[in-house]
Amino acid sequence: MIPPLQEAWVYGYWEEMAEFIRGIFNSTFKTNPYLERAVMTGITRVSKESIFSDLNNLEVVTTTSEKYESSFGFTQEEVWEALKEYGAYDKRQKVKDWYDGFTFGKRKDIYNPWSILNFLDKKRLSMYWANTSSNGLINRLIKRGNRDIKIGLESLLKGGILKTRIDEQIIFNQLDGRTDAVWSLLLASGYLKVNSYFIDEEWGRDIYELTLTNREVCFMFGHMIDGWFRDCVPEYNDFVKAMLLGDIKAMNAYMNKVALVTFSFFDSGTKPSEESEPERFYHGFVLGLIVDLSDRYVITSNRESGYGRYDVVLEPKGQEDCAVIVEFKVRDPMEEKSLEETASEALLQIERKKYAVALESRGIASERIHKYGFAFEGKTVLIRNK
Repeated sequence: MIPPLQEAWVYGYWEEMAEFIRGIFNSTFKTNPYLERAVMTGITRVSKESIFSDLNNLEVVTTTSEKYESSFGFTQEEVWEALKEYGAYDKRQKVKDWYDGFTFGKRKDIYNPWSILNFLDKKRLSMYWANTSSNGLINRLIKRGNRDIKIGLESLLKGGILKTRIDEQIIFNQLDGRTDAVWSLLLASGYLKVNSYFIDEEWGRDIYELTLTNREVCFMFGHMIDGWFRDCVPEYNDFVKAMLLGDIKAMNAYMNKVALVTFSFFDSGTKPSEESEPERFYHGFVLGLIVDLSDRYVITSNRESGYGRYDVVLEPKGQEDCAVIVEFKVRDPMEEKSLEETASEALLQIERKKYAVALESRGIASERIHKYGFAFEGKTVLIRNK
């Protein structure tokens, strides 16, 4: 998949660009009497979009193919030799953590050439490849994606494993609706790597176990999430401080400013609805917390505790911080007369389903646990605590 097509899909001129590329392919590869053989490279193969309708006899090699598996990057042996040559062999483990991780076929420990060449030149660990690649499509798919995509990224950012189906034939009109299509694109683009795969015997499908490729990719996602809140950074940061301190008045003031700016930003863009906005927002909000507070807290969401699944829990790593439990609830006019009643119901749910049990079992006293109920109605938020 060549970058112009990705940009065309992101910015709304897909049909025009596809028609243009189709003509180029036809005149270059099919009707050109002077061409015997050609090689096309790109991130993904676009399927069912008619771009290749005028071509035949194509052999497709993808990231899971074993053919040419050591030809798409530097092998570890090559990187080690280069580090010796440039007097940086003592930094090999850090270089491995930052730039290793790409897998082609069965060949692991493939390094991104651009990152390695820049490191050898500058002798400094930095985001070389991630800063030069176009992340517009990835950014759009994740920030406007459904809860499963944001929860999956949350797990990946914390070093977890994502289990999913993979379809190497990317269909662009499915990217907004199919979670596995997004993970397939991230894998093909190099942001994810295959740890292992197995066959689901019940359905006869290949299930892949994926992780983030390396530290360079982790930092790239962190910077991307920071960018989501760039238009309201002071309010967002002030809200987080107020939440950790238990300042409910400041929390309400700041959160309404943040929500006003970011609700539409996290919505799907194609079928916006006030009902879906809070869910998209708060999962994006959790990712923002992970980026900003991961050094002080273990942050989890949608996990079982007590008799249910809580929305967000911040478990402190040290003794000086308090724990936080957050429950989000959209007002149902049929059941609740006001946002105040909705926020109270969110707090009751925390108590009724005993979400604090897991924290208390790890020795955190109840007085060190802040509990917040968030009530949403459109772009208005009301927060109450207990």
